[in-house]
Amino acid sequence: MANYIHTGEKPGSGVYACTNCGTDVNLGRDDKMPPCPKCTNTNFTKVQ
Repeated sequence: MANYIHTGEKPGSGVYACTNCGTDVNLGRDDKMPPCPKCTNTNFTKVQ
């Protein structure tokens, strides 16, 4: 079962993939998860 990260959360440093279109979002330690820049989806999974 996947752990989903949602827009507005601070999941920590890493690369997160949009669950809708697969676009990668790179976050720093204190960054908040934005909506997907490509499709505006709000759910992500951690890639790295």
